[in-house]
Amino acid sequence: MEVLHPLAVKHAAPLANGDRLTRAEFERRYEAMPAVKKAELINGVVYMGSPVRFSAHGLPHVLLLTWLGTYSAFTPGVLCADNATVRLGADSELQPDALLRLEPEMGGTSRISADDYVEGAPELVAEIAASSTSYDMHDKMDVYRRSGVQEYLVWRVYDEQLDWFALHNGAYIRLLPDAASAISSALFPGLRLLPAALLAGNAAQVVTELQKGLAPAEHAAFVARLGGAIDDY
Repeated sequence: MEVLHPLAVKHAAPLANGDRLTRAEFERRYEAMPAVKKAELINGVVYMGSPVRFSAHGLPHVLLLTWLGTYSAFTPGVLCADNATVRLGADSELQPDALLRLEPEMGGTSRISADDYVEGAPELVAEIAASSTSYDMHDKMDVYRRSGVQEYLVWRVYDEQLDWFALHNGAYIRLLPDAASAISSALFPGLRLLPAALLAGNAAQVVTELQKGLAPAEHAAFVARLGGAIDDY
């Protein structure tokens, strides 16, 4: 049996921070590295995730998913996903911490590909960021904006701030709190958040505030419209 020299054996080059790749090459290398849990391609540049800290990311992530997952549970037709790969154009492929999306038959702008990835812009994307200097607030935000993600939420853990933006005329406009210090989605009726409760890690208060948003007739009408879209499809 012929024994090949190690240098003669062909391997996929490993991903590295700062690599400049096409999306096809990025996917090929990523799939060849099953131990890597999160890597993203933003405007053709590779970004590799750091180890995840318990208080700075692990706990906030669960709370964010509790909020969005609860909304999804009470809004049939709105799908919530965690860390799903999203293909956005020829040079960007991201893994947002959480997202909400509608199926195309309901007016959604993304679809699920044959190989089970999200293609196109989900309606809402949420990220947990270290601070305002994070690429979540700059390069990644720009990709989401240009791709047509309608709402973008960033929880800046170390800054103890929450930024929620809605797309308006091609630019992200910050959504402002109401008289009760809560913020409501401009796109998803009933999706309501009390930032102070989220930042304090108070899951019960976050869910209670969300339930206030689910009670009005606007949410019921939205659910009915989604149901009608499914029936018509």
